[in-house]
Amino acid sequence: MKTLVLNCGSSSIKYKLFDLESEKVIAKGGIEKIGLPGTFLKLIDANNEKVIIKKDIAGHEDGIAFILDVLTDSTYGCIESYSEIDAIGHRVVHGGEKFASSVLIDQDVIDKVVECSELAPLHNPANLEGIYAIRKILPDTPQVAVFDTAFHQTMPDYAFMFGLPYEMYTKYGVRRYGFHGTSHRYVSHRACEILGVPYDKQRIITVHIGNGGSIAAVKNGKSIDTSMGLTPVEGLLMGTRCGDVDPGALTFIMNKEGLDADGLSDMMNKKSGVWGVSGVSSDMRELEIAIKEGNPRAILALNIYNYRIRKYVGAYAAAMGGVDIIVFTGGVGENQFTTRKAVCQDMEYMGVCLDDSKNDGMQGKEMVISTPDSKVTVMVVPTDEEYVIAADTRAIIL
Repeated sequence: MKTLVLNCGSSSIKYKLFDLESEKVIAKGGIEKIGLPGTFLKLIDANNEKVIIKKDIAGHEDGIAFILDVLTDSTYGCIESYSEIDAIGHRVVHGGEKFASSVLIDQDVIDKVVECSELAPLHNPANLEGIYAIRKILPDTPQVAVFDTAFHQTMPDYAFMFGLPYEMYTKYGVRRYGFHGTSHRYVSHRACEILGVPYDKQRIITVHIGNGGSIAAVKNGKSIDTSMGLTPVEGLLMGTRCGDVDPGALTFIMNKEGLDADGLSDMMNKKSGVWGVSGVSSDMRELEIAIKEGNPRAILALNIYNYRIRKYVGAYAAAMGGVDIIVFTGGVGENQFTTRKAVCQDMEYMGVCLDDSKNDGMQGKEMVISTPDSKVTVMVVPTDEEYVIAADTRAIIL
């Protein structure tokens, strides 16, 4: 069974084609700068080398048609015709309270995703563009929606409600939804598989950190809390997002700077975080270079970044009555051993003992990085959200 996974952003489309019988990725790539000058598709060819194909692409429908053409191309393709694609799995960012699991897409599902677009105006409309395009190009091919928010729908009300007038929830759905759910679900499951322990009897803290970042508390197989809220702005310090901040500070800044709601949103989402504090970059690799050069704001940004993660890990251990497994994932979690070390430092009081010989320099592979006598198992598990989307798609259509 061949399943095409699509992740449509506002000006990009990422894709992977899975052969789920062999559980192999047989094609992957992405289009960037859709609707802008200099659009290109980047793919990995049969020799595992990067190939860039430049082509003007006006919209998502043109982009998906081009991806399908490349998949069947005599030079770069891996299938002979579109008919070999059995199903399409879509990443959909926000399912609100309407979706607690992945679903087969029909018109009712589309209508509900449209309703949720108000909660994710930058993401859901782009996700829908991919669904509409497949409906037009491959009308008989089943499509499945896999939601970033679904995994966190098991949170209890006292964890997802804000201390705002209750009417804000009943009228507008203002509450904590959380994101990165597909990643948190995958790495928490995978960690238990590696360790050979029952998933439904563990207290797990999953630390998904990259340019965006969130932490989840997974108790007995269910998400009971997560750091992102109504939007992906809350929680950790991120590449360009501010994370937790006093709302009073925001209204103060609005008045002082003469910002409207859009201006404030732009500041919180695009001008804050590691970039806003350091003034250097939102890229942690560039930040580390500046730190080695003694840049005090870069040092401060990294200290805030690491401290926020430590604080959430401690809070979620308290929320679950302890922790059995801590899992690092995401671009930073998988590759930046210095951050893993900083987060776990001085946590012996809660049973965390990091093995520096395993952690230092370790990048991008599954590994236990705690000592054998550590009461808490600390692990690195590279995430694979696309595989989860493909697997969910197969399970639903079969």
